[in-house]
Amino acid sequence: MTRATQFAVITTVLTTLYLLVFFSFLSVPFVSEEVVGQLLPVIPWWLLVAFGSYSLWSLGWGLWTFRDCPEAYEELLLEITQAKEELRAKGVSVD
Repeated sequence: MTRATQFAVITTVLTTLYLLVFFSFLSVPFVSEEVVGQLLPVIPWWLLVAFGSYSLWSLGWGLWTFRDCPEAYEELLLEITQAKEELRAKGVSVD
């Protein structure tokens, strides 16, 4: 099972459970209906904000640590140089 399939299955199951509880087909044990009624409508927004926060943090961390991999930086520059040389050999203007 690929990660995409696994993610799709888990997301489908959790969404189905959420909708069943939201439309009162299932009840949440040990939690009053009043509390469930107040919390369930905000869960999708909370997940959206959490995902956005994680995405921004991940992007910021990647930018912060970009120069921490000098070997990868040098390897990337070498690959760019090789690609330019190959393109020039085929008659393509690169610069």
